[in-house]
Amino acid sequence: MEIRLSGHGAYRTEYHVVWITKYRRRVLNSGLAAFVRKSLLHILRSMPGVEIIELNIQEEHVHTLIVIPPKYSVSDVVGRLKGQSASFLRKRYSWLGKVYRARNIVWSPGYFVSTIGIDEEVIRRYIKYQQAQDSGQAKLDL
Repeated sequence: MEIRLSGHGAYRTEYHVVWITKYRRRVLNSGLAAFVRKSLLHILRSMPGVEIIELNIQEEHVHTLIVIPPKYSVSDVVGRLKGQSASFLRKRYSWLGKVYRARNIVWSPGYFVSTIGIDEEVIRRYIKYQQAQDSGQAKLDL
């Protein structure tokens, strides 16, 4: 949970993102999960600044703690991760075609997202402290 810098700003935008397999099918066995992990990290190379901090892949869903810079929308990042990883999975594991019939899908269309950050009380204390800190600056006589 560190503050990151971009060209013109500082940010701390972390998200808990969860998505599930279509029909909650338990297809993410250990071999498939390892491939999903590698695929997600490969996809992130095309999005500078986006970083997965934690990743947990269960049999029918994926949990991530992910840093997404303000220049990207959460829906775009999640859409890319799900879309491209599904494509990689379908190319590598042909048996998924039998599980999902002829449809080119792996993931359910939705996802869950929640922000991770400082709680309200910490922010209130920070704002109050800043006012006291700013009022103590040197006064210049002209």
